[in-house]
Amino acid sequence: MINQNEFKTYLDEWSNICLNDEKIDLDLYEKNDVKRGLRDKSGKGVVAGLTKVSKILSSKMVDGEKVPCEGQLFYRGYNIYDLVGGLVKEGRYGFEEIAYLLLFGDLPDKEQLLRFKQTLSYSRTLPTNFVRDVVMKAPSEDMMTSLARSILTLSSYDENTDDISIPNVLRQSLMLISVMPMLAVYGFHAYNHYECGGSMYIHRPDENLSTAENLLRLLRPDKKYSQVEAHVLDLALVLHMEHGGGNNSTFTTHVVTSSGTDTYSVVAAALASLKGPKHGGANIKVVSMMDDLRNEVKDWTDEAEVEAYLRKLLHKEAFDKKGLIYGMGHAVYSKSDPRAEIFKRFVQQLSEEKGRMEDFNLYSMVERLAPQVIADERRIYKGVSANVDFYSGFVYSMLDIPKELFTPIFAIARIVGWSAHRIEELINMDKIIRPAYNSVMEEADYVPLDER
Repeated sequence: MINQNEFKTYLDEWSNICLNDEKIDLDLYEKNDVKRGLRDKSGKGVVAGLTKVSKILSSKMVDGEKVPCEGQLFYRGYNIYDLVGGLVKEGRYGFEEIAYLLLFGDLPDKEQLLRFKQTLSYSRTLPTNFVRDVVMKAPSEDMMTSLARSILTLSSYDENTDDISIPNVLRQSLMLISVMPMLAVYGFHAYNHYECGGSMYIHRPDENLSTAENLLRLLRPDKKYSQVEAHVLDLALVLHMEHGGGNNSTFTTHVVTSSGTDTYSVVAAALASLKGPKHGGANIKVVSMMDDLRNEVKDWTDEAEVEAYLRKLLHKEAFDKKGLIYGMGHAVYSKSDPRAEIFKRFVQQLSEEKGRMEDFNLYSMVERLAPQVIADERRIYKGVSANVDFYSGFVYSMLDIPKELFTPIFAIARIVGWSAHRIEELINMDKIIRPAYNSVMEEADYVPLDER
């Protein structure tokens, strides 16, 4: 039996072996025409499938040449600007309406929307004692892990877990869309109580309220919120709900669905993908980076000081020393991210209500300066602009949402898109996704153990 010091020594030794022996020469990727990250140098993704759920545009053809354009996002053929504009003009909450659109392909009329809302409300219940026996028994600081565990445990309460017929998958999807806010918020309350010594309160959702309103109601001790707060959160959910089939968590949804597995396993896998700091966890990085900026820069209104800090970020001399300005750049968009453009208008309104205009002005300055600094310091193949994560963490902080729930809120929205893509995969493909990897290893002759 080995001891703890020996165990650590072995791990260090084996880690060094992995780092040294597993590394592949970057030139081999180009020689084998392998696009790392399934993207070429310009950021264009390898085409892996077809979808009717959404569309992203970042370039257009001009005189036979592809040139960057202002980013556009379409849900089921509808421009996101038009969808948000309609909701704002009529003063409606949009999560449920846009969820219907993404799942069923068209905007609902009043009767269809009412039935859909009633169905979500009907589905917004957890099994008896589930909160006590599952959510509260093993609280975790990582809410995404807590969410995935709860989702997988729900499968044991489903008599038709493995039935992948469309009616059953739709039933499961609607239920998970409905209960995700409860699982996320209850998971946080359990962690906050048992691990942080905070008060425990478990509120029940109100069937007459929207998803955004219920989320704030469940989170806050007094259940109170302003209409501006609820509408901005609802907007955040709409903007995060779907973003093409190629983003990491949605592609994960397609890949895992193609194996024929159950809905709960697919959603848990998508959650695991979204959890990563390069995907759904990016907004937390933005907030932490901005906190560090405030500590390091004496005068937040001095553009020269702020610019110098941004250059330090790129030189790996500030914050986490990763050489990144978080919230800047996107795998697809170059000139602008339409979600960020829309979000910014409402961020200013919320900043004024919350007395956070100084912070808003700082964010705006960074948004303006960062692309210039990146262009000066880096060789880039496409434009750089703020993405939706740049402002979303700031919004959540103004809504007094704890950092632990930033990524779960992304999941609460994105599960709608995952569900639409899962159904699309089941209906159209019926073929397991299995791309190829070229082997670049050298063959070796077997050596008996005593001769090694």
